[in-house]
Amino acid sequence: MLRQDKKIRVVELFAGVGGFRLGFESASDLFETVWANQWEPGRKSQYAYDCYKQNFGENHNCVNEDIALVKDLVPEHDLLVGGFPCQDYSVARTGAQGIQGKKGALWWEIRDIVEARNPKYILLENVDRLLKSPAKQRGRDFGIILRCLSDLGYAIEWRVINAAEYGCAQRRRRTFIFATNKTTEFYNHLLNTDKLDVLLKNGFFAGEFNVDSSYPDVNKMNIYTISKDKYPTLSDVSEKFEAQLSNSGVCINGKIYTMETIPIYKTPQTLNDICENNTVDKRFFLNGSTEKWQYLKGAKREERRRPNGEIYYYTEGSMSFPDRMDLPSRTILTNESSLNRSTHVVVDKITGFMRLLTPIECERLNGFKDNWTNTGMPEKFRYFVMGNALVVPLIKRMGNRLLNICCLDSNSSMEQVLSLK
Repeated sequence: MLRQDKKIRVVELFAGVGGFRLGFESASDLFETVWANQWEPGRKSQYAYDCYKQNFGENHNCVNEDIALVKDLVPEHDLLVGGFPCQDYSVARTGAQGIQGKKGALWWEIRDIVEARNPKYILLENVDRLLKSPAKQRGRDFGIILRCLSDLGYAIEWRVINAAEYGCAQRRRRTFIFATNKTTEFYNHLLNTDKLDVLLKNGFFAGEFNVDSSYPDVNKMNIYTISKDKYPTLSDVSEKFEAQLSNSGVCINGKIYTMETIPIYKTPQTLNDICENNTVDKRFFLNGSTEKWQYLKGAKREERRRPNGEIYYYTEGSMSFPDRMDLPSRTILTNESSLNRSTHVVVDKITGFMRLLTPIECERLNGFKDNWTNTGMPEKFRYFVMGNALVVPLIKRMGNRLLNICCLDSNSSMEQVLSLK
C-alpha cells in the first residue's frame, strides 16, 4: 500500500479536455498526473489537447501524439485512467505470431502499457453498450477485456453508472471499470470477500455509489468462467465466449460474478438548475418556423424501402419539445448544436423563447467550470468535446474512494480502509 503522504502517480490516456485529471485533483492534491496523452486522429488542429494544456498549465505533462507511437514513453505510475472508444475487440489467430486485435486497436495499446508498467490500479470508462457487444455474441468484447486484465494479474470490478441517479444534472450512463493488482491489499479483499457483498456493500463502486442491498438475492447472480481451463487462448474467448452481463460485476481468478443492482437514488439537479439566469446571445435561439424540430422530435411511422425493394416501416416515439426543465437533461452528444432529434431545446428563462443549450451549460452538465473549453476552439467543437467528456463529479467520488484504499498506511487494516467515507 502507498503511504498516506505519498503522491499517487497518475497516467491519463485519451485525456480529452482532462475530465479524469480534474476529478481526481478535485478530490485530493495527492493525485499527481505524471503523464497524459491526447491525440485526435485525422485532425490538423488539436483543440482538445490545446484545451488540456491551457487549463493545466505548462507542466501539463500531456503528449500530443498517437498513443501507439509513444506508449513506450509511459513512465512508472500507480494509477492508469482513460476513457477509450468502444470498438470491435475481436481477435484473430495469426499463426506463429499469436493473437492480434482486429478493430479495437486502442484497447491493445492499453493492454501493452499495463503489461509493461504493472500499475497498482486501473480506472477506465466506456459506453454502457460495451457489456452487450457485439449483438451476435453478447458479452464477448467485454469478456476479452476481462480476460486480458485477469491474465495480467488483476481483479476487476465494473458498474454502469447513470450520473443523474447520483445527483448530477444529466442522464448519462457509462460503464466504469476498476482493476486492482494482485500485489495490493484490496485484491486480497476482493478475493476473500463474498462476491455478493463486494457488489452490494464494500467493493470499489459500492463503497461510494450506494445500491439497495435489500433488493437482490444470490440466486439472481450469474456466474461465468473465463479462465484458461475453459478458454486456453484469447482467440478462444473471441470465438466462443458469450455472457449476459449485468450492470454490476466482479471478475477474479477466472470467475465472473454479475448481477443487476439498483442505485439508492439521490435527487438530481435539473436543467433548470444549470441553465442561464442571465441574457443569452441571440444566436442560440431558434429562428423562424419550428416545423422541422417538431418533426424530428415527434412520433413516426414511415414507410421505407430496403435496397432489395422490400418495404418496411420505421417507427420511433415522441420526445418532449421543448425539453422539461424540471428533469435532468438527456445525454448530451457530440452533435448537440445541430438541427438533430437528440439536440436539447430549452425555454429561455428571460425571454420565454426556445433556444439551444450554450457551451457553458453543456460544461455545467458535465461538472466542468464555466468556459473550461473556451480556449480558442470553434464553438461547434466545444459541444463536440463535451459530448465526449466525463461527468467530473463522478470521478471526484471515485477519487475519494481510491484515496481511502491506496493512501492509508500499510499498517492499517482493511476494515479501516472500508469504513472511511
